[in-house]
Amino acid sequence: MSSTFEPFRRRPVRAVNRIGEMLQARDVSVVDLSADTLRRRAQRATGLPWDADPQADEALDVLCSSIIDEARLSLFGALVIRARLHGILTTRLRVGDRLRRDPTIVATPITPPIVIAGLQRSGTTMLHRLIAADPDMRAVGSWEVVHLLPRRREKSGRPRMRVAQTRVAEWSLRYLNPQFFAIHAVEADGPEEDVLLQEYSLLSQVPEAMLHVPSYAAWLQRQDVHASYRYLRTLLQILHAQNPRPRWVLKTPAHLEHLDTLLDVFPGAVIVQTHRDPLRTTASFSSMLAHGHSMFSDHVDAAGVARHWLARNAAMVERALEVRRQRPEVFVDVFYDDLVDDPMVQVARIYTAAGVDLTDGTRAQMERHRAGHTQHAHGVHTYALADFGLAEDEVNAAYARYRTAFDL
Repeated sequence: MSSTFEPFRRRPVRAVNRIGEMLQARDVSVVDLSADTLRRRAQRATGLPWDADPQADEALDVLCSSIIDEARLSLFGALVIRARLHGILTTRLRVGDRLRRDPTIVATPITPPIVIAGLQRSGTTMLHRLIAADPDMRAVGSWEVVHLLPRRREKSGRPRMRVAQTRVAEWSLRYLNPQFFAIHAVEADGPEEDVLLQEYSLLSQVPEAMLHVPSYAAWLQRQDVHASYRYLRTLLQILHAQNPRPRWVLKTPAHLEHLDTLLDVFPGAVIVQTHRDPLRTTASFSSMLAHGHSMFSDHVDAAGVARHWLARNAAMVERALEVRRQRPEVFVDVFYDDLVDDPMVQVARIYTAAGVDLTDGTRAQMERHRAGHTQHAHGVHTYALADFGLAEDEVNAAYARYRTAFDL
């Protein structure tokens, strides 16, 4: 079954990409994405020596080769990806420098976090943002993901320039791809998935979700990702030093694949697994991914993307089922329909499991958040499984054990 997906592309982006095609036809290379070049650019930009790390260095080499050989980036996409990788590498160097100057940061204990880990489109974002409205809960902010360290001469507790820079990026995304924004709104001052912090470890699902990089994806699945979670812990400690609060609330569907590792690095964490019938979520997630890929390439195989992630997500929930069998006591299950019907009841269940007091003041804060964040506030986007070459039987078969386990 073929896909009927149609990418959205602004006229200026189409013009840039046409220039890229003409240059490519003349065998002119404009954007160098080789790992060695990116390393040198990061060193020049920071004035810092390269921090050698065998696994991270191998990850960068594999990722860059996969991007060059397989991603079929447009010129616009190549420019954006180079900027993204440059930001990751320069931040890694600056983080290393900061820790050398203040090693006490990594001695800060992390209180066992609440970790929301359910399949995409199952209410994870709604629940995450609701709990993050608690002033005693600390979530990773969108602006912190891209501007993790304070700017030079920034006053403590006043990251206004970093927030403003991220707001410009939010507006740019909204302009470039309003369909993507309607599916998953990115708010500069709102909570964001911590998998985007794991991207700094160079061991995360993020490149696989954005680009066609099968070689990197296959390599990553063979890796021990404890280093990624340890680096996540380090970055949380750095963020905590800037804005301390009693407890973290983390969220990303990607954790489903590595809950055992997460519990090794964050002992005592409470895992909140959200559930929703995959027939009601797969088309939406496939649409989000296809639109995301289309920002970086003019050659998006939407059906291939959808089928790849159907298999990946099915494998992720299978791994989560294995961890549940070994550690059932750390899980709290939240079903999407129950969450929509009465979210505060579900929050109360989570807080009880985490040993956190849900005060009247906190409830009021969460209710105010709900009132200001209605569903479809950024537009409505329609989609169907057939748009991405998928059939109901195929989805049901992929998730058969998961659906049976939770009566979905």
